[in-house]
Amino acid sequence: MNLHIPFADFTNTEKLLFYARMRQPILNERAIFSDETRNFRNPVEPTSMESTSIKLRTEKDNVEKVYLRYKEEKQLMIKVESDELFDYYEGVIPPTENILGYWFELCLGKIKSFYSKKGVTRTRDPYFDFRIAPNFHTPDWAKGAVMYQIYVDRFYNGDPSNDVLDNEYSYIGEHSKQVKEWEEYPSSFSVHEFYGGDLLGVIKKLDYLESLGIEAIYFNPLFVSPSNHKYDIQDYDYIDPHFGVILEDDGELLEKDDHNNQHATKYIKRVTMMKNLEASNKLFANVVEEAHKRGIKVILDGVFNHCGSFNKWMDKERFYSNEAGYEKGAHVDKESPYKSFFRFYDENAWPYNCRYDGWWGHETLPKLNYEGSEMLYEYVMKIAKKWVSPPYNIDGWRLDVAADLGFSKEFNHKFWRDFRKAVKEINPEAIILAEHYGDPSEWLKGDQWDTVMNYDAFMEPVTWFLTGMEKHSDEFRGDLLGNHRAFFDGMTYNMSRFIMPSLQVAMNELSNHDHSRFLTRTNHKSGRTHTLGSKAADEGVNIGIMREAVVIQMTWPGAPTVYYGDEAGVTGWTDPDNRRTYPWGNEDKALIQLHKELIKIHKSSNAFRTGSIKYLHGEYQLISYGRFDEKDKYVIVVNNSIEDKEVRIPVWEIGIKQNEKMVRIIQTTAEGFYQDNATVSVRKGKIMVKMPKFSAAIYKNA
Repeated sequence: MNLHIPFADFTNTEKLLFYARMRQPILNERAIFSDETRNFRNPVEPTSMESTSIKLRTEKDNVEKVYLRYKEEKQLMIKVESDELFDYYEGVIPPTENILGYWFELCLGKIKSFYSKKGVTRTRDPYFDFRIAPNFHTPDWAKGAVMYQIYVDRFYNGDPSNDVLDNEYSYIGEHSKQVKEWEEYPSSFSVHEFYGGDLLGVIKKLDYLESLGIEAIYFNPLFVSPSNHKYDIQDYDYIDPHFGVILEDDGELLEKDDHNNQHATKYIKRVTMMKNLEASNKLFANVVEEAHKRGIKVILDGVFNHCGSFNKWMDKERFYSNEAGYEKGAHVDKESPYKSFFRFYDENAWPYNCRYDGWWGHETLPKLNYEGSEMLYEYVMKIAKKWVSPPYNIDGWRLDVAADLGFSKEFNHKFWRDFRKAVKEINPEAIILAEHYGDPSEWLKGDQWDTVMNYDAFMEPVTWFLTGMEKHSDEFRGDLLGNHRAFFDGMTYNMSRFIMPSLQVAMNELSNHDHSRFLTRTNHKSGRTHTLGSKAADEGVNIGIMREAVVIQMTWPGAPTVYYGDEAGVTGWTDPDNRRTYPWGNEDKALIQLHKELIKIHKSSNAFRTGSIKYLHGEYQLISYGRFDEKDKYVIVVNNSIEDKEVRIPVWEIGIKQNEKMVRIIQTTAEGFYQDNATVSVRKGKIMVKMPKFSAAIYKNA
């Protein structure tokens, strides 16, 4: 029917059809809501012995029948509650031993609709089903926990006596370098550069982290390793004395043109002498103890897919061959007890066999051969348990390139099932958090990982919407900058891969050690250190957009994780420029204060930790969403535009009633932020808000 034609010119049939449509009841899709939080599911984390109560919300007196659907079941839901806005329907799913998907079917007149994580649809899409994973529990302390990532070498130098020295050893063709100026930019190839940050430095700054409101520290790797990033582990049993304590410190440095590490006797003594290693472990135990005193948990980085060529099991540099208490490494001797730990391609190449499998072909990163070595398998399981046990008592593991481990998917899943059992046996509340890009759902079934570093359902959508930049600053996409539909659709799609217990503990970062600093992305430049130079990463940044990003970070489902220095205004291209030192004495104190206030707001309400989220409004360069539970209701508005905007937000959708008032608890702007507790009244279910350019605001029900 063409409605541009005057109604009088319609045929009688078209007129009858028009009146029929006008009389047909209309389903209010915006009122329909359910999710996997405790607002709509009880219990959120059922055991295989428990029934699960499921609720669905609809507009008051709007639907005729609601069915809870799962497997082949079609259960009529009962209206159990009503208020002036909504009806609430309830159904019960009996105990299940396997992961179970469920969805809703709504009937109004002749129209049948479905509701899932995708929202209201006319056809069912199983991809977006809600899911129950029986016996899947994630640590309660981690749900919405505010975390802080520390790259130790660049955080704070608390003990200059343990610094890596110039020419202490050679790695990847370069001698180690002690960077004397804390503010110096990392070079484009800086794996051998050390600034001197250490664990005593962390202890000295724990009061700062406590004042910031941090609830957990995630450390990049701390174990003995030759690089500053330490993803090439040399000894899983000990903390690197360069981060810890060096008591025995004799030996010689290398000559300028000497790359034979057997002559690096100072390094060998520093990292192989038991007195240094045990003292460093003791210091780390003290770090955890001091953090725990302040209510701060500690997460270690576990690199179990590969080790380093310096590793005592491989010993490519022959550090351990002549040291007491160590076995021959697999590179050195065909009869080494560690030979099966690696895949060697040439059985005739010993001694000093360099023909082995390296991760992505890197000789410095030998891939661990779990399938070929039960001894290795058991060794790493003991490592997993060792560090969550006394006296170290860490609170979880972050797992590097976790999906890559092993040589088949089947084995990968078996390993992580066993890893989970080993860790949770010692500490059931330890978190197991994996680095992963793409769909993580096959690992998030309750028997392997708890969650992931949340690239797909946080870092990427936020970055594209606010900056139009790819997370490495390698590409600018004008079609994604300010694209509210792409933002909400991307979030819906990727968040649907999580069961709620995993989403609530997902690590939500704006920056980290693998990607450019978020503040640099706000300059819309594509580049890296070797293409544009380090200073270009500091230029043209928009601190107003950074403030918007922090508001989203502290109000989005998951565990907001601050990469050290982001709160102080640190910039930088992707690896290694993103690993600049913390600017002690030159911090952006206003940005730190904003972080403190937003962290305080985040921690003040369970609505942010475990509550529901609902998208309320979107237009070009503007998004609004609600976070809510039975007690608290928040509305977040973000204006990423270069212009001021006035916008109506439908707050009735999160249960804010007519004539209620909402209080603005914080407003960020291009210039700063303020907290004025301005109130707005609800009119016809909406609030009218004025948003300055590059601003964000949080409103709360009064």
